[in-house]
Amino acid sequence: MAVASFLLGLPGLLVLNLVLGPTAIVLALMALAQGTSRRGRALLGFALGVADLVIMVALIIADHGVIWSFD
Repeated sequence: MAVASFLLGLPGLLVLNLVLGPTAIVLALMALAQGTSRRGRALLGFALGVADLVIMVALIIADHGVIWSFD
């Protein structure tokens, strides 16, 4: 789960922030709760998940609204 968290958080910086960010955070927290031997990778996945959400919020604020639409 720690590796999956990292691998989902990394592309989340560029695409699908809303989906990949929270998924990376949840997987990292689950890995840490289970006492993974890859603690550093889980923490990095957690940080990337948080960064995904921060980037998404920053882009929304900079664009004065959502930058994607289904119209």
